[in-house]
Amino acid sequence: MSDDYNPYAPAPGGQMSGTVTFGDRPQAAAGGADPIKDTTTAGFTADVIQASREGTVLVDFWAPWCGPCKQLTPVLEKAVRESNGRVRLVKLNIDDHPAIPGQMGIQSIPAVVAFSGGKPVDGFMGALPESQIREFIDRVAGPAKSGAEEQIAAVLAQSREALAAGDVETAAQGFSAILQADNTHAGALAGMAACLLEAGELDKAGEVLAQIGEDGRKDPEVASVFKRLEMAREVASLGDPVALEARLASNPGDHEARLQFAKILNARGYREAAADELFAIMRKDRGWQDDAARKALLGFFEAWGPTDPATLSARRQLSSLLFS
Repeated sequence: MSDDYNPYAPAPGGQMSGTVTFGDRPQAAAGGADPIKDTTTAGFTADVIQASREGTVLVDFWAPWCGPCKQLTPVLEKAVRESNGRVRLVKLNIDDHPAIPGQMGIQSIPAVVAFSGGKPVDGFMGALPESQIREFIDRVAGPAKSGAEEQIAAVLAQSREALAAGDVETAAQGFSAILQADNTHAGALAGMAACLLEAGELDKAGEVLAQIGEDGRKDPEVASVFKRLEMAREVASLGDPVALEARLASNPGDHEARLQFAKILNARGYREAAADELFAIMRKDRGWQDDAARKALLGFFEAWGPTDPATLSARRQLSSLLFS
């Protein structure tokens, strides 16, 4: 990459905040959210299944009358709070909410089940000592990271949050700080490319993404940016959205125009509206052009990410449509 273009450098006159300083000083945890919460039967899907797609979630099945549960709770909560965000704990009172433990075959409590990627992966029963609980957390979530790795993870989370909130400059500074410490960090490279996409710098975004190896591209956050670049390049060739709207006004059955219009809406950030246009095609002709509308929607999901509100809403609509 040429010397006159350095995507990792801070903005001219900008100053890095203390939250992106690497060294011996402890790094503030991103977000500051409590890693422990109670859930219900209705909330289980969001609190456990969906949340475990972002990180490991431990579910503690307990009841007020259970003596061993009372022994386990403070030890388990302490280990979770000291895991530095590697796991979250969700507690379910089986007396108030018996459906989920019944479906999972929980026959004895306390029972702790680890969820990752939307499904249970490991668990234990009984009031284990703290040392064994920590070993369990290491097994399901990986060993604790070094201080520098923890700092990088926190800055990465902060930068992604800033980018999602539309604060591209702050996000770029955070990604830049990570890349100055590790210029091969796939998440930070993808983040910097995402900032460039927001600025309309498609070629420069492509240059940054080209530096990510095959292993790094498997991460959903990284894959999402690759997909967004692919879509942005396609949209650049789709033509005038005003002309497409005019075509649709004169012929609502012009599915090709509607498909192109949906892609332009998505590129402009109107995710729900883009999905609605694709659903309009599917309701009229579900199999049009070898299922082109559904395939385009699945591409949107990949670009938006599995936990984006637009993805979750459109997935529910798609399921209702396909199985109606």
